This record gives sequence, C-alpha cells and structure tokens, in this order.
Amino acid sequence: MKKQASSDSGWRGSPEVWFEAAIEILLESGIEAVKISTLAKRLNISRTSFYWFFTDREALLRELVSYWQRKNTGSLIKQVEAYAETLPEAALNIFDCWYDQELFDSKLEFAIRSWSLQSEEIRQAVQAADDERLAALIAMFEKFGKANIDAVVHARTLYLVQIGYITMQTKEPLEVRIQWVPGYVKAFTGEDATESELRRFQHRHGYINKE
Repeated sequence: MKKQASSDSGWRGSPEVWFEAAIEILLESGIEAVKISTLAKRLNISRTSFYWFFTDREALLRELVSYWQRKNTGSLIKQVEAYAETLPEAALNIFDCWYDQELFDSKLEFAIRSWSLQSEEIRQAVQAADDERLAALIAMFEKFGKANIDAVVHARTLYLVQIGYITMQTKEPLEVRIQWVPGYVKAFTGEDATESELRRFQHRHGYINKE
C-alpha cells in the first residue's frame, strides 16, 4: 500500500485505509502483528487517529472475521448455487473459487485458520464456516441425485482436499493444475466432465490449450 500523508498533516485516514492495512499485515505476518501501533507506522498516521473509526483493536479484529466470512464463505455458497446442468459443471463452478483469488482468498483463509489455533472464539467461527460450506455442498450433491451418505462423502472429499491444499500452502503451475482438473472432477463427483465444460472452465481462468 502506498504510504499516506505524514502524521504531522493531521490526516486521519479512513476506515477503509486502516482496514486494508490490517488485511495486509494479517496476510504477511499473522494476527499477532495486527496492532494499532504497527498499522499507524505503516500508514504514517498518528495511532490516535485509529479511534476515529474503530472503538478498539477488538472491533477491528471482528471486522476482519466478518470480511473473511463474507468473502470466502459467501463466494463459495454463491458458486454452489450457480447454474449448472450437470454435476461435473457444478463442481467446476466450485473449482472457480480455488483458481480465482478475487473470488475466494486462499491466503486469507490460511491466515484465519492459523489464527484459530490461538483463539477459541475464532476456532468456533471457522467450525461454523466449515459446517455452512459443507451443508451447501451436500445439498448440491443431493440435488444431482446422490443419496445422503454418498452426498456427504463426496462433499467432504471435495472440500477437505481443498482445505488441505490451503493449509499446506501447496503451489503448482496453472498448466499442471489444469491438467489435473478432469481427474479431480471424476474423483469428487464420480462423473466425467464434457470437453465443452472443461473448455469453458479453462477459458474462465485464462488457460489456452496449445495442443
């Protein structure tokens, strides 16, 4: 983030400026580094200006959690509910979350889950998010004809594999990930995606098959 005017100028920033700095520090260094003094130093603004926008540090931390809930859980639910004619197409809609940081921020997900190891309150928030996401995925599989136990297993497999990717901070080139998509669709749904479904997915994520 570009530094703002110095603290001598009297500029206090805005809620958005302070919040964006908090997000940056959370992703870079973890929740323990999100302190008012650290934010003020990064922004080059007097720390007392923070209190024009937030009652205290805890209020800011609550907003961080709310933002994560809206962005990641909200986006996942939206993708689950997106139009799809087939189960593989529905799975590919969900895969969009894993390929688009603007849609589902895996770095933020990792930071919040790391925070949950230090806070019972955040652990409960993460558990609630997991429950909500899994319930939506189970409903999606049931919508496409999977019996309840099968829907649960398929949903848990799809979701927990991706959470494992995030917590392990696995990084792979796009061309490698794209090659694995058909296999993942088959593993998670028991069905093959069509060539047109796969091409649409590739196009959404800027991949051009040069073969």
